[in-house]
Amino acid sequence: MPLVQRRIHRIAVSSFFFQAGICFASWASRIPDIQAKLQLNSAALGGVLLCLPVGLITSLPVAGFLVAKYGSRIIVMTAAILYSATLPMLGLANSTTQLMITLFVFGFGGNLFNISVNTQAVGTENLYHKPIMASFHGLWSMAGFTGAAVGTLMVHLRIIPPYHFLCITALAVVILIIFSGKLIRKDFNRNQKQPLFAKPDKSILNFGLIAFCSMICEGAMFDWSGIYFAKVVKPDPTLVTVGYTAFMCTMATGRFIGDWVAFRLGMKKMLQLSGILTASGLLLAVFFPQFITATTGFLIVGAGVSSVIPMIYSAAGRSQAMSPGVAIAAVSTIGYLGFLFGPPFIGFIAQATSLRISFGLIAVMGTMIAVIASKTRMEPTHKKAGI
Repeated sequence: MPLVQRRIHRIAVSSFFFQAGICFASWASRIPDIQAKLQLNSAALGGVLLCLPVGLITSLPVAGFLVAKYGSRIIVMTAAILYSATLPMLGLANSTTQLMITLFVFGFGGNLFNISVNTQAVGTENLYHKPIMASFHGLWSMAGFTGAAVGTLMVHLRIIPPYHFLCITALAVVILIIFSGKLIRKDFNRNQKQPLFAKPDKSILNFGLIAFCSMICEGAMFDWSGIYFAKVVKPDPTLVTVGYTAFMCTMATGRFIGDWVAFRLGMKKMLQLSGILTASGLLLAVFFPQFITATTGFLIVGAGVSSVIPMIYSAAGRSQAMSPGVAIAAVSTIGYLGFLFGPPFIGFIAQATSLRISFGLIAVMGTMIAVIASKTRMEPTHKKAGI
């Protein structure tokens, strides 16, 4: 394929990663405002937040089936509409029940988006014959950083969440109109006669367990970092999103260099390092909950989790036993259980003890990334000559 055509595909897929990231970060940046609006305590917020990962989990078998049957392109476009259109409804929710229902739909659409756009990324990576998956996720994180920064500005300007979210939805519509026609029309490996449903093999299960631990840590940062700063670190009210912004900053940076580093260290060493950094950053914020140290800790956590999911999705998408969409969905099924249990777990433990203790327990999951990686055989997904 000509270089220009490959670049067009890469730009198009990148734009949808950016859309997914900014939609999610916009929601996450306004969780403290919505919690205050509905007067939810930590336990109640934890229960409400459970609806988002429930939507994610519910959509997993549906997403894998639809992508395998119809191709990722049409599912990307459908999911992009659903995901972005649901966002303003989160800001308009006037009761706990409304928020829970809308979060379920938001999670369902988000995972359809996740599986389909990652399948597009696997296909684009195959065109380049070198690792570029982490760079796509880097754009997701850069969008998250942008969304967090915009959220901080919106809070400072006292703009309420519905108006904030409508602006993000308008941006998503523009991306859809411009780039939907540039997506890859035929998925990588789709011509092979692989089953739409298959039992995950050992490698997929191991990747799923690592994803599980990583997503618990990510979920903690996405949903609770702002609240941790507000209630534990207690900076000026206009600075409560700094921790989340710091996390997203190093998460994005780590993903832009993750392909280069992972190739040179190897996947196993990269995952071991990632787990150690994640645990260390969380423990720094727990033991020294001052503004500078907590911000530094969250920076380290971002670097730690940055490349875990991209590496695993890339490896899963090249499975010979399953189509890319089904393989990624299988890993996500296990991994998103971390999203399912992580945020409410923090809320329940925080209500019973404290946020510091709950974050300390989440640090154990960072350690487990390194432990599981050390016990898992991992083959390189790309030849050195391809770089």
